[in-house]
Amino acid sequence: MDTPQPQPHHVESLLLACTRVNTFIGPQALTAASGFFFRHGVRLFLITSRHVLLDLAAEHKPQRIEFALHAAGADLTRQYGVSLPLYDKGIPLWRQATDSGGDVDVAAVEVPSMLMPRHPRLFAFTPSHIQVQMDAVRLGQPLLVVGFPLGFHDTLHHLPVARGAVVASAFGVRFQGQGCFVTDAPMHSGSSGAPVVRHDPYGECDLPWQLLGVHASRMDMASRDTRRDASLGLNLAWYSDVLLILTR
Repeated sequence: MDTPQPQPHHVESLLLACTRVNTFIGPQALTAASGFFFRHGVRLFLITSRHVLLDLAAEHKPQRIEFALHAAGADLTRQYGVSLPLYDKGIPLWRQATDSGGDVDVAAVEVPSMLMPRHPRLFAFTPSHIQVQMDAVRLGQPLLVVGFPLGFHDTLHHLPVARGAVVASAFGVRFQGQGCFVTDAPMHSGSSGAPVVRHDPYGECDLPWQLLGVHASRMDMASRDTRRDASLGLNLAWYSDVLLILTR
């Protein structure tokens, strides 16, 4: 009698477009953050925050990163680990950008096809997912930020979690002169590099989400009286159109 094969779980494609990013110096683990996949033509990139890969102020300079891909098939517990060096003879292998406001806290690392397993179970954003119609996104627009806050996730099936958020600043306006906007959401460390998205019922059927930005960091007031005032609960996210430059 044949053993019944497990049936594929129905999993939102958005969850399979994201992955946990771990940084290392040699075998020593440093930090964990969030990231997602972006495909431009035939090239696949891992997107995360630039400060995940290099943060000189915090003396954070990892040599490599690791992320995981779900194996093909029904079993979500099966994963492949992929390790990528961050330098070649001292030259950074990631792409970063600057604009009129200074450094953009987004980085793209190309994933060589030779390191990819055969037929991984993943989804990737493309240029068609990027939100370019700025006036279509209104103040208070519901969003999702998908990642690994404090490393929390489904550790059995290796899936991230989604936090609800809303647009909290004028979308399309460069907040404080930088290429970012503000979200209102309860975010935590480990979420840096997470995609900021809104559902698109008319979008691509396999990944029906518009990519608005890349979550970077929480915001607070240096003058806040911690005994009297709670944290602002606001965050910075960089506009996603920078990915068109980084992955060109």
